[in-house]
Amino acid sequence: MKRYEGLFILNVAGKEDGITDAINKISAEIAAAGGKVETVQKMDKKNFARVADKRNVSGFYANVIFTSAPKAIAALRSKFSLNEEIFRVLFTEAPEPKPVK
Repeated sequence: MKRYEGLFILNVAGKEDGITDAINKISAEIAAAGGKVETVQKMDKKNFARVADKRNVSGFYANVIFTSAPKAIAALRSKFSLNEEIFRVLFTEAPEPKPVK
């Protein structure tokens, strides 16, 4: 099991109250793939520096740190690409937390 950090840009235009539901669905998908969510950090809504299309000019950012098997990441990436609530997703390996002295 490796530790990963997933940066999600959520497409919840006009339905900001659905952010918690979208994050809960993301956590459920990670758990269904055999992963374990450690922390979820809700960030603010930010405007995009480059607008790809006029429908999506901003997005709500969420950072999820979780542990999972490396082979599950490709399946998660493809599953999240089919979800209309998720505009973009980026997975990176997260370093282990340093113990507090």
